[in-house]
Amino acid sequence: MDRLYLMTVFVAVAEQESFTGAARQLGISPPAVTRAVAALEEHLSVKLLTRTTRYVHVTDVGQRYLSDARRIIDAADEADEAAAGVNAIPSGLLTVTAPVLFGSMYVVPGIVDYLEKFPKTEVSGLFLDRVVNMMEEGVDVGIRIGELGDSSYRALRVGQVRRVVCASPAYLSEHGVPTEPGELQGRSLIGARSLGVGGEWRFQRDGKPLAVQVKPRLTVTSNDAAIKAAARGIGLTRVMSYQVAPLLLSGTLQIVLAEFETVPVPIHILHREGRNASAKIRTFVDLMAAHLRADPSLA
Repeated sequence: MDRLYLMTVFVAVAEQESFTGAARQLGISPPAVTRAVAALEEHLSVKLLTRTTRYVHVTDVGQRYLSDARRIIDAADEADEAAAGVNAIPSGLLTVTAPVLFGSMYVVPGIVDYLEKFPKTEVSGLFLDRVVNMMEEGVDVGIRIGELGDSSYRALRVGQVRRVVCASPAYLSEHGVPTEPGELQGRSLIGARSLGVGGEWRFQRDGKPLAVQVKPRLTVTSNDAAIKAAARGIGLTRVMSYQVAPLLLSGTLQIVLAEFETVPVPIHILHREGRNASAKIRTFVDLMAAHLRADPSLA
């Protein structure tokens, strides 16, 4: 049998966790699915799946093969698209992920431009403050803030942000501007993304790490809430520079202790297809990269 066909059947069974479900997805009979998986296991001389009366599970060997099979199938699809000329016109659904606030402030405007430029496309925005497994959740493009671990995805650096301490001019006028991190221990602080009342804020002095133990007067579970509280003059907060860029520009907030900031954090666009990426992915990455690189608050 055609090995690519066997891989496609195996991937469908693994994703559906069911021979019957795979048969429905592929439009073939359940016996045909069973024969295809058996033929593939015989060819490889390994067990890819374990079966019970109710469940189908992928073995450890099967998990490794599943990842390789997906890449091979994707590469074959890319080749088919290129040969058929599909790459000429972006079309279809594109799924994009980014952190919540960054997605709202910086990614959505790029998505709108993309949809207006390519009317045959659709976009699903998955904005979450967690690292999304792009393969498992069917994501085509991810915008990540932070250092990247080892990954098979292509990464394009498009900017950077800083961790900044800021407060309203009114607060700083009344209480004074702190000149070194240790002074924060006697100030009214707003802690973000923490369910506790303690913690530490990290800085650096002369290139060496410096941690300051802090006890926020106000603790909230979102950066957006912390920023709004700081803008009202209740105290100082520490967030990413992009999150307060409009308020810094308007003068609503002011950065302090800039000389003690840690190393800037990179921003990358990740996508799972290579140099022959489909038109919808390639054009979106190009447009979004240009959009983010042009924003001075991300430089």
